[in-house]
Amino acid sequence: MPRGVSDISGLRNIKSMHSGGKRSIPRVASSAYLDLYMLQKEKERLEKEDAILEKRKAAIQKRLEDIKKEIEILKALEEKGRQADREEVTEEASQEKKWKKMSLSY
Repeated sequence: MPRGVSDISGLRNIKSMHSGGKRSIPRVASSAYLDLYMLQKEKERLEKEDAILEKRKAAIQKRLEDIKKEIEILKALEEKGRQADREEVTEEASQEKKWKKMSLSY
């Protein structure tokens, strides 16, 4: 369940009036430089955002690898603990079966 407007998937991909390039005033030939500048700025912004996303993705992948390693270690320790408990139980069970012998004098 989305909590806010930003959580709705695909909402960020909808073009606005500004990003769609729609204008109420017809374009003039002299504004090509301005459009070129605006497109260059948008390209730089998107490249910067892409670099940030790549870094974030690399950090997430590294953390996932660390978590996988920790899970494997904990699983191995848990399994080792179970085996140790089983061995202790079998040793205790074997000791319980043995009767302690002592001599009684009447």
